[in-house]
Amino acid sequence: MKPQELARLTVETYIKTGKMPDKPDKLEGVDVKTAGTFVSIKTMSGELRGCIGTIQAVRDSIIDEIMNNAVSSAHYDPRFSPIKQDELPNLKYSVDILHEPEKVTDFRQLDPKNYGIIISSETGKKALLLPDLEGLDTVEKQLTACMRKAGIQVNEAVTIQRFRAERFSE
Repeated sequence: MKPQELARLTVETYIKTGKMPDKPDKLEGVDVKTAGTFVSIKTMSGELRGCIGTIQAVRDSIIDEIMNNAVSSAHYDPRFSPIKQDELPNLKYSVDILHEPEKVTDFRQLDPKNYGIIISSETGKKALLLPDLEGLDTVEKQLTACMRKAGIQVNEAVTIQRFRAERFSE
């Protein structure tokens, strides 16, 4: 089973039965046991319907990480109402498996196509953007969007980290 298929199976089973599906033994194309993951759910027309994840692993296995983040994306993304059963046939799923974040010391280390970013302020505000997001094709656009998402003002001191992610999409 591929990661995006696990995300779909988990959401569909959970919405229809209120329970988690049986866990597969392994995931096709995934060679790590634990990692942070993000599950994105979009409509067939490409509109975001939910996206929740973890920067670093918080569960015992990557399978558990994906399954829990899939349910959170479908039900608990505060930007959207919970997904309903009649929406299920019209959704597509992607799973990003995150590599370890590394501190950025020079803006030339940023590349929105290949790296996601995490911005943190000294006051505790924090946001993450995945790599290769539509419309965020320059470093400036990526930084601006991430700072806006975190509620960080332009003049605030920040720490920037970058990370690679492996994306599995339907």
